[in-house]
Amino acid sequence: MDPSPPAGPRQQALAALVQADVDAKLVATQQLWAQWQAAQDGPQADRLAWLDAARAWPEPPEVPGRPARPRLLDPKSVPARNPASLAGRQALLHAIAHIEFNAINLALDAVWRFAGMPEDFYGDWLRVAFEESQHFSLLRDHLRHLGADYGDFDAHDGLWQMTQRTAHDIVARMALVPRTLEARGLDATPPIQARLRQAGDTAAVAILDIILRDEIGHVAIGNRWYGWLCAREGLEPLSHYRRLARQYAPPRLRPPINWPAREAAGFTEAELAWLRQEVG
Repeated sequence: MDPSPPAGPRQQALAALVQADVDAKLVATQQLWAQWQAAQDGPQADRLAWLDAARAWPEPPEVPGRPARPRLLDPKSVPARNPASLAGRQALLHAIAHIEFNAINLALDAVWRFAGMPEDFYGDWLRVAFEESQHFSLLRDHLRHLGADYGDFDAHDGLWQMTQRTAHDIVARMALVPRTLEARGLDATPPIQARLRQAGDTAAVAILDIILRDEIGHVAIGNRWYGWLCAREGLEPLSHYRRLARQYAPPRLRPPINWPAREAAGFTEAELAWLRQEVG
């Protein structure tokens, strides 16, 4: 009897998503990206058959898989983190690492959940998952150097909550996760770097340089596919985004805003002008 065909990348992304062990999730994500890259040298027909883009799977009971720690609290219950002290710096970097861990999950979720998209969509989000796994690993290694580890501090789940709320609507997902919540990271990173630099943690500043560079690309991917989906469905991007923002009520945008990074990530002049009005 012939062996069963190997699981495609969307099925593997789902398996990585539900993996609760941190190290196993990282290995699965990185192996999946390596397999995807290797497959690009093969015939397109074979790649598309392996991709299985049209298939849909039922929602597993535990999405995403996550370790027992950190404990997840309401965002308002998570204390402020002042990097002037070692404990404050540990807590701040832990919070960023937790965002990166959630970002791995949301990229894997986009791969398995949304059937019928072009091949490039899945490749884009597998690359995002891989790069987020690198970011998380850099931050966790630095945390360990500082005497802490991932799971040692409480965290909140705001990024994943919006991922769940938009699970039924790929347009809303692209609008409100990468190009809204993740775009807030473009704004937040330079002020955080300034505080870490003042605390003398040049290694953390360098890690955030890498993250900021890659996150511009991740937000650009969200912009790309939001624009593509709006064109496919006959939606005007800015007015539809306003409707989605009213419906889902993401946290209000507050200054400072990293306008050059947002421009580099592909926000249009009309979108940037509207955001300037929103900030006031």
